[in-house]
Formats: sequence, C-alpha cells, structure tokens
Amino acid sequence: MDQAVSDNVTISERAAKRVSRILAAEPAQTMLRISVEGGGCSGFQYKYDLVQEREPDDFVIEQGGATVLIDAVSLQYMAGSEIDFVDDLIGQSFQIKNPNATAGCGCGTSFSI
Repeated sequence: MDQAVSDNVTISERAAKRVSRILAAEPAQTMLRISVEGGGCSGFQYKYDLVQEREPDDFVIEQGGATVLIDAVSLQYMAGSEIDFVDDLIGQSFQIKNPNATAGCGCGTSFSI
C-alpha cells in the first residue's frame, strides 16, 4: 500500500518523504500545517505553513519522519482527501486530491465545494 491512512485523510509515501526532507532542514519539532482558507480563484485555497506547536484540536498525520497538522475547521473541507507530492515537467508541488471539491482552477491550490 502506497499510503498511510489517518482517519479520513491520507498522505502518499512521496508526500511524506518530501515533508520529511523539508522538516529535516528546520529546527527540531517543526511540523507542516495544512489549512483551508477563503480566497483563491475558486473560493477556497490551501495554505502550507511550518510551525513549532500543535493546537489541541489538530488532526495529526505522522509518517516516515513527517508530521502534518490539519486544524478541525480545515479537516471538514478535506475529509477523504489524499495529500500527494508531484514532480513533473511543469514543476514540483504538493497536491491535495479532494473528493469534496466540485471545481478547481489551473493553479491546483484553489477549489470550490
């Protein structure tokens, strides 16, 4: 199996390895926070931040040295999603395959529900 399942959000092995490499260059206890915010071309957009502390209501995914946090409000919009990392001809990026998104835009970081 190529993914670790954490409740209703998964992270691919590629994404976990990439997060782990990013965090290795940061101070100890650094984690990646993914959140959903209003804005972007389609109504919502994903935001990625490196943080040092967890919040009490954070959903935590830990795999292969990577720690990813998702706040409770964002988790509602990301239910059933897969976090992946893509390295192709047009560049490298984290991509979230979100089954709740009814539309998206070309940038890959904006969606609507």
